[in-house]
Amino acid sequence: MKRFKRTNDSHRDKIKQELFQFSKTVEHGFPHQPSALGHSSSLQLLAIGTRSGAIKLYGSPGVEFMGLHEENAAVTQVHFLPHQVELVTLLDDNSLHMWTLKGHKGVSELLEIGRFVLTGPPGALPSVTRVTAVLAHSSGELLLLGTEGGHVFVVEVPGFRELEERNISLEQVTSSVPDNYIGRRNLEHVEALQENPADSNQVVIGYGRGLLVVWDLKKHRPLQCICPSQSLESVWWTEDGGCILSSHTDGSFCRWTVGENNEEKSDTPYGTFPCKAISKIVELPTADGQPFLMFSGGMPRASYGDRHCITVIHGKNHVALDFTSRIIDFFVIREGPQLKGDPSALVVLVEEELVVIDLQADGWPVVQTPYLVPLHSSAITCSHHVSAIPLKLWERISAAGALQNTHYSKKLWPIRGGQNLAPDPPQRDLLLTGHEDGTVRFWDASGVCLSPVYKLSTAAVFHTDADPNDNMNHSTEGEWPPFRKVGCFDPYSDDPRLGIQKIHLCKYSGYLTVAGTAGQIMVLELNDEAAEQTVEAQVVDLLQGQEGFRWKGHTQLDVREDPVLFPPGFQPFTLVQCQPPAVVTALVLHSEWKLVAFGTSHGFGLFDYQQKKNVLVKCTLNPSDQLAMEGPLSRVKSIKKSLRQSFRRIRRSRVSLRKHHVNSAAKVHEANARLEAELAEMELAPVQRKIEARSSDDSFTGLVRVLYFAETFLMDSSHNTPSLWAGTNGGCVFAYVLHLPKVEHRGEEPITAQPAKEIQLMHRAPVVGVVVLDGHGTPLPEPLEVAHDLARSPDMHGSHHLLVVSEEQFKIFTLPKVSAKTKLKLTATDGSRVRKMGVAWFGSNRTEDYGETALLVLTNQGDVHAVSVPHIKMQVQHPCIRREDVSGIASCVFTKHGQGFYLISPSEFERFSLSTRCLVEPRCLVEVPASEGNCSQRRPQLEGPSSSQTSTCENEDPESSARRVMEHALLNDESEYEEQRSCLS
Repeated sequence: MKRFKRTNDSHRDKIKQELFQFSKTVEHGFPHQPSALGHSSSLQLLAIGTRSGAIKLYGSPGVEFMGLHEENAAVTQVHFLPHQVELVTLLDDNSLHMWTLKGHKGVSELLEIGRFVLTGPPGALPSVTRVTAVLAHSSGELLLLGTEGGHVFVVEVPGFRELEERNISLEQVTSSVPDNYIGRRNLEHVEALQENPADSNQVVIGYGRGLLVVWDLKKHRPLQCICPSQSLESVWWTEDGGCILSSHTDGSFCRWTVGENNEEKSDTPYGTFPCKAISKIVELPTADGQPFLMFSGGMPRASYGDRHCITVIHGKNHVALDFTSRIIDFFVIREGPQLKGDPSALVVLVEEELVVIDLQADGWPVVQTPYLVPLHSSAITCSHHVSAIPLKLWERISAAGALQNTHYSKKLWPIRGGQNLAPDPPQRDLLLTGHEDGTVRFWDASGVCLSPVYKLSTAAVFHTDADPNDNMNHSTEGEWPPFRKVGCFDPYSDDPRLGIQKIHLCKYSGYLTVAGTAGQIMVLELNDEAAEQTVEAQVVDLLQGQEGFRWKGHTQLDVREDPVLFPPGFQPFTLVQCQPPAVVTALVLHSEWKLVAFGTSHGFGLFDYQQKKNVLVKCTLNPSDQLAMEGPLSRVKSIKKSLRQSFRRIRRSRVSLRKHHVNSAAKVHEANARLEAELAEMELAPVQRKIEARSSDDSFTGLVRVLYFAETFLMDSSHNTPSLWAGTNGGCVFAYVLHLPKVEHRGEEPITAQPAKEIQLMHRAPVVGVVVLDGHGTPLPEPLEVAHDLARSPDMHGSHHLLVVSEEQFKIFTLPKVSAKTKLKLTATDGSRVRKMGVAWFGSNRTEDYGETALLVLTNQGDVHAVSVPHIKMQVQHPCIRREDVSGIASCVFTKHGQGFYLISPSEFERFSLSTRCLVEPRCLVEVPASEGNCSQRRPQLEGPSSSQTSTCENEDPESSARRVMEHALLNDESEYEEQRSCLS
């Protein structure tokens, strides 16, 4: 028997390996707290660094890479090496890091290949080597590092070898500066380094005090000194090499002619009043002779000092692009031969989004982003995933979304680097997110890019403080500065009661129901045409006239009595208003029966949205649930009661422990002896913890956590009937039999609900999920799923079972008797509690037609479990989310095919998979660009003196440095060989 058991176990383990595999696959959304921006025109990639030390690369849609520095330090600068697949990052701990895109098994990977920290002479101050400016030289072989001490160090890459003979010391610079300029104060730090586009041997060094020095790298001497009177912010060298632009802290910029004596003539674009600094300035030529001038900042300090603006000037066109969050950096994309043509697009990274402006279309419209969309344009309050959307519904939703995007540019996405090698998604998936401002956003979650599809706004149904005629892009004629609002990040909600808390979409019928913070439940249907209609509210009193309760929370939203014009898309046709207007905590829609069920902390109700009538109202409020009457927006909290309950629990646990230990000493020895004898023969059951039963006095025991529709055997074993199940926070499950009229009388005869069963779990643990299993032990299909031939009809001949998932255990009951059959304890074995639950299908990666249905479970420890049904056995367990990340655990949503999403920041979803078959992850390739003139050679190294000085990498000897250089050469050896072969052929 033991040999047979071992054989069975090994066979089962093999099946598990074919079904389950945990992996975190991709991050969707906008990086949290971006701090640096980089761009490679040759690779057509952009890079974003964050304050947490992450580095993310993006190209054409689907081309994404991510790396993470070991140091917990912010990325302050990102620079691509010209015409190569390497980039350098500077962190705020003063360390430099080299990254490369290395080919592996046909795809590219982002890898860190080197780390470097500048070291000064013994006894030197830290400011001597504190890097403030980085220039990646066009040769691709050198980095110029300007420091806080005013020195410029020259470092050879990729080996990070300092070339001391080429370093530019502060003393060498000051010797060429007029004495009257030096005499007042020091030059301060190196603020900017720019290479002459027309002569790679020349660079301009800009110092914080304002001094500009044109330096000849070949002859190692200064060529020109420019002495502005204002402190310096940035420098730009024009493409012909004839002029240098400098921007300053007083909101002015100056134009200096290279090689001539210049008289300072400053230009302050926004008037004579004190202005904020121009932090960056760019000027690019065009074919028509009028250059594009772009700069960030420079606004009048008193009037518009709080604005985040980038000004674009081209001829008579002058616009101040006004962003809703702080500007991090920007760059300009050019097209044409060698990417030297007219400016095509302005790419701006601000703190909360990425905005791309089409510079070739009239009015300079915004280009819609296929990725990096700010999910948190209004704070996310809930999410809902729908798998395998039918094509017809997908097309209708997409068409409605396209009508909302007519203000965007028709320009293709201008960042097109790399190749997306990922296979086409096997199905169309939607991720719906509810937001604080009352909007529901539909996202295409089929592939690597989480792209916007459609946005639904529910605020129009209610009276709010917002002006319906308010236009974010509205600007007054003749206004100065000529502001234009851009970007979609708008975190401010007109009314927090609008917040969406629950969403349910039926993909077969096109019906959608959403519920909000103030007890509002809306049922919507998809309409391809605009419609003007009045939405009538049906009030449902969940307290059922009980006395002694007084709602202390927020008031309900006022519904508009006048007709409202709704655009094409989802349009509300009925509204249910709960009283008291508490947060809706559970919501489910049955589109075949035309019913919607909803629950709050006070009870639950059932509404017939075809006849627009209430069917059922049940109050679950416990007499001690006073906190349930305060509402989430109330500031009144019963601190005394919370403390009292905490002390009661502690007291009860101590008493139970004392009782447990009184007679336990004598049994310990006997138990140990018995265990030692049986260890070799039997598998030990896990140690179970003592779980205290929760008191019915605990707050929110009446809060409804789960609502579930099922057609099953509830009254007897021979007649299946429609039913509604509700689970509460106090461990109670209510079951109601629903009597539906025949189809031909559905519009006239009322639906009735009859109470049938009530289950009280022993430990009163909150109910997290309810599932009915058919005669084959398979969860019942979704409404209309069988009618659309997308699921097998449930087995109605065998006996059905009820699976109740509480925070502490999984329990199966027989139907219709509702007697306990089997259970799996979770809290008693490992101390964790169930937070999220879903039903998923897992397909084998070896056998196409084999798969199993299992429960996906997320615990308060952040672990993901797969539990088999109907046998309720633990299959696999993997750590997924940090247990300290409470908001991440609360935001998790599972898919029907073994994947999941959770928020890792307010603006990012982490996608993970527990399935071997269903994986959505980036698979992309970036190749080394061919250099100009010779496809097999790098650009020639800069002329001038060389040095055999040893590397100054931290804790690294010359031998290891040389080895690293060889490793780097080997990394690109294969691609170089392919290029040479292609050139020869």
